[in-house]
Amino acid sequence: MPSRDPLLEDFLASLAEAFRTRDVGPQATAAIDRTYDALQTHGPRGSVAPRRLPVCQYLSEAIATARAGSALVAGVADAFAALEPLLAWAPRAAGGPFASDNWPEGHANTTIVGRRGLEDRRDLSIGASLLAPHVRYPDHNHAPEEVYLVLSPGRFQHGASGWFEPGIGGTLYNQPNIKHTMASDDAPLLALWCLWIGKPSAAAR
Repeated sequence: MPSRDPLLEDFLASLAEAFRTRDVGPQATAAIDRTYDALQTHGPRGSVAPRRLPVCQYLSEAIATARAGSALVAGVADAFAALEPLLAWAPRAAGGPFASDNWPEGHANTTIVGRRGLEDRRDLSIGASLLAPHVRYPDHNHAPEEVYLVLSPGRFQHGASGWFEPGIGGTLYNQPNIKHTMASDDAPLLALWCLWIGKPSAAAR
């Protein structure tokens, strides 16, 4: 079995603990359980070089906000901050409706585990999204179900819902193919997400 970077192991453990202490609902719980069951089998280490974008200047503020939350959220923030210098940040490849004009340069995403992540695999994806202040992400959808852990203030919308604020340490679940989006206000928005894809991991092939 390939070895897993200790910083990545610490991050995954802190994220799991944060999810376990919240009532995320049966669908999200099932998705997280499937994700962490699959993570018992390690994938190969990824080979993507670390990369930061200009919008990453807002990471320090967002992480400091998370560290001021509960002890569990602070633990996730600490583990993410330790791991972040290894990550490759990139813009979303495709746009979508209702994005703010500053969206292209005002956001960045990174894959931590998954395709082009620190651990390269195809059955799941765990990553982070960062929005500068006053940025609206485009409406989008995807086949994998998704669970978020929100680390700083921001608004979300999915399906026919209105805008809602999960709050620091809040969670939300996006069922497969549901239209969803997020937006920041005066503060940067940093959110972690887990996508359950369900295909065999590279290590299991």
